[in-house]
Amino acid sequence: MKSIRIHSGGGPEVLQYEECPEPTLSSGQALVQLQAIGVNYTDIYTRSAPNPSALPLIPGLEGAGIVMAIGEGVTEVAVGDQVAYSGVANSYAERVAAPAWRLVKLPRGVTAEMGAAAMLQGMTAHYLSRSVFPLKSGDRALVHAGAGGVGLLLIQMAKAQGAYVFATVSTEEKARLAREAGADHVILYTQQDFEEEIKKATRGQGVNVVYDSVGKTTFDKSLNSLARRGLLALYGQSSGSAPPFSPGALARGSLFLTRPSLTDYTATRDELLQRAGDVLSWVALGKLRLRIHKRYPLREASQAHRELEGRQTTGKLLLIP
Repeated sequence: MKSIRIHSGGGPEVLQYEECPEPTLSSGQALVQLQAIGVNYTDIYTRSAPNPSALPLIPGLEGAGIVMAIGEGVTEVAVGDQVAYSGVANSYAERVAAPAWRLVKLPRGVTAEMGAAAMLQGMTAHYLSRSVFPLKSGDRALVHAGAGGVGLLLIQMAKAQGAYVFATVSTEEKARLAREAGADHVILYTQQDFEEEIKKATRGQGVNVVYDSVGKTTFDKSLNSLARRGLLALYGQSSGSAPPFSPGALARGSLFLTRPSLTDYTATRDELLQRAGDVLSWVALGKLRLRIHKRYPLREASQAHRELEGRQTTGKLLLIP
């Protein structure tokens, strides 16, 4: 089958489109013929690691398609089911052998492209707004990268829960998209200091929660933007790792810091189905709007990475086998 493989860590050019062996099924696995593959920032971390393990490797963690075969003991899905998933390695390929418990059947009205666009980023927005800091009416939230894949979904979920949403973006076009998603106050961080803007807008009180996927360049100001007993959810590091800091820094305002990941918030089949079920049903009903920025043939994965790293994208990027 065709796939994207990495033979050494590096830039987008190390993503090679080539033939590789068909995946073999083990007990508890299902073979999925992929129709759409999600591109996520975590794929860039996999690609650029200086010493990747088990080379050559196929990157990618998210996709959707048709179940072609099932291994021994599989009860979660059947041959012919259209499914989506996140958290399954080797996904930049035409087919993948996936743990059946990670597969979620797509509801009527949700296509494979919609499923691949919704799973990882949609469930991330879900656990951030429903579990890490369960938003309620009147809460103030700051969403960094408000026009990104998670950002646009997180804004919508936060507004549905009654929160007042600040969002940071880099351009006027991204500001427009964040406002269309429901953001109340959009800050162009390339022109404005978001910490100062939030303190001004909240009369010095700050926000109850900051959802930060940027890391290094936003960390200190994110902490400074929190209200008393506020929480910083650092769920990504697109600008690099957050700088070292002393826990004593949390003493000003009795602040909280967490570094959550989707893996820990979909650790069981029941929790996975609950989160994915919410997200996919909202998509099917039109309550959650997906933005697919661009679709690339699988062979053009390197171009997708260049554009994502270059912050040239909004919403979701998909690879089509």
